[in-house]
Amino acid sequence: MTKTLRIATRRSPLAMWQAEHVASLLQTEHPGLQTALVPMRTRGDKILDRSLSKVGGKGLFIKELEVALMEDRADIAVHSMKDMPAGITPGLCITAVLERASPFDALVSASCASIDALPDRARVGTSSLRRASQMLRLRPDLEIVALRGNVETRLGKLDNGECVAIMLAVAGLERLGLDQRIAARLPAKQCLPAVGQGVIGIECRENDSRVRDLLDDLHNVESGVALAAERALGAGLDGNCQSPIAAFAQADGDAWVLRARVLAPDGSECIEGSTRFAPGDAGRAGADLAGELLGKGARRILDDIATAS
Repeated sequence: MTKTLRIATRRSPLAMWQAEHVASLLQTEHPGLQTALVPMRTRGDKILDRSLSKVGGKGLFIKELEVALMEDRADIAVHSMKDMPAGITPGLCITAVLERASPFDALVSASCASIDALPDRARVGTSSLRRASQMLRLRPDLEIVALRGNVETRLGKLDNGECVAIMLAVAGLERLGLDQRIAARLPAKQCLPAVGQGVIGIECRENDSRVRDLLDDLHNVESGVALAAERALGAGLDGNCQSPIAAFAQADGDAWVLRARVLAPDGSECIEGSTRFAPGDAGRAGADLAGELLGKGARRILDDIATAS
C-alpha cells in the first residue's frame, strides 16, 4: 500500500486523539499503510460566543470535513457520532464505527460527588440542552451556565470558579486521560445519553472501494446495531446533536432495548418510552419509538423549541 491515507479531523485535542486512534488501528490491520492527519476547524469550533442551539445544531462540527472528502483533500473523516446529523451527505457514507466507549455523562466537580450534593442554586456548566434539561428535571433549582470550548477549556472554567460543576462525556475524559476529574458517572436513569455518544465513526466517499475495503475490519457490529436504532429515532424526531433528545440502545440477552426521552428545556416535561427489538430490526424499532414519542407530546415540545430559536 503506497498511497498515503489522508484523515480529516477537527483540531481539538479530543478529535486529534480519535483520528490518531483510527490511524493506529488501520496501521495494525494493514501493515505498511501510511497515514496523514488533515486537521481543520469547523463552524462549531469557530463560533464560541453563542450556544450551539442558537447557532443551529445540524452539521456544525462536520461540514468542513465532508467538504474535504468531496473535494478529494482527504480520504476519510473521523467523527464523534453524537455530532453527526441524521442524514448523511449524498455521495458519502459511514463505513465503519468502532467499539463503543462509555456512552454516559460525567459530573465534574472538585467539591460535589453527586447531583444531590450540589448546593442550592449551584451553577452547572454545559453546552447541551439534553444534559441541561435532564439536570433541571432532577434539580430545578440549579442555574445552568452555557459552556463552550474544548474539554480543557471547559475544565479551566470550572477550575476558575465560574461553575460549581460541569457536565462532560465520560468517553471524552477517559480518552484524554482525564478520568480522575470525574466526580460521578451519571446512570441512564438520571441522564440518558445522546444519540451515538461514545462511538467513533469513519466516513468516506461512497464510491471509494479501496478505502471502504481498508475500513471493513474496523467495523464493530454491536455499535452498528445501537447506532441504527438510536439514529433512526433521532431522524424520526427530526433531531440534531443539540436537541433535548436522549436515546440509548443496549443488548439485553438475545434482544436489544432502546430507551428514549424528549424533554422541555427547563426539565418541566419529559416524554419517554422504550422498546425491545431484534438486531435486524434496529432501524424500524427506532422509527417506531419516535412515532410513539411524537404521539405522546414530543412534537409539541420540539416545535416550541424550534419556534423559540
